[in-house]
Amino acid sequence: MSVATLPAGGLNWLAVWRRNYLAWKKAALASILGNLADPIIYLFGLGAGLGVMVGRVDGVSYTAFLAAGMIATSAMTAATFETIYAAFGRMQGQRTWEAMLYTQLTLGDIVVGEMAWAATKAALAGTGIGIVAAMLGYTHWLCLLYALPVIALTGLAFASLGMVVTALAPSYDYFIFYQTLVITPMLFLSGAVFPVDQLPVAFQQIAAFLPLAHSIDLIRPTMLGQPIANVCLHIGVLCIYIVVPFLVSTTLLGRRLMR
Repeated sequence: MSVATLPAGGLNWLAVWRRNYLAWKKAALASILGNLADPIIYLFGLGAGLGVMVGRVDGVSYTAFLAAGMIATSAMTAATFETIYAAFGRMQGQRTWEAMLYTQLTLGDIVVGEMAWAATKAALAGTGIGIVAAMLGYTHWLCLLYALPVIALTGLAFASLGMVVTALAPSYDYFIFYQTLVITPMLFLSGAVFPVDQLPVAFQQIAAFLPLAHSIDLIRPTMLGQPIANVCLHIGVLCIYIVVPFLVSTTLLGRRLMR
């Protein structure tokens, strides 16, 4: 890994974050509604339908159980789509990254800025679902406030993973494989829709390594006012998913952009 692929230090990445924010601000409402649509459909569709049949899960209503899972899911989805579509477009189609590299910014600064922006959108999406849940009485407002750092951490983890996919994908067409083979199965294996302990043992073992599962294990107890087990483990796993893919993506992107 060369020095050019590492962040230059300081707050250089904020220039990238601010550029993305100014561009997003022009269509902010449509973007927010788009990020909220899918989790809200799951929340009301599954909550109203399955909730009647399932009743209570782990001592709470199924809709409250589902709402906490949808908060983490919305953060995952928002961060993923921002990095695999929007960031890819800025890198390849619009060639915005190329222009940035003619400034004092390094590739590492750009990647950190993109990840921070994706985490910001993830926090907005997760908070939006949390506000809906709080308004409907499925959580307390203070609990949502406590969950915000974990929502942002979740966004950073999936933004970091998304940057690896962006570095590897030859075109937009390849992103469907990541969505279908990684993101969608992770939704159902991580406890967002039903408890992980209802899965076969082999799937439970797989879930133990998934970032979304660790995010949900932090967010759900926080939202429901329950004690959290293994806090350091869950935070540690999310941090690993932030740091390791970041190092991989900057190396891959450095090679790709130097062709």
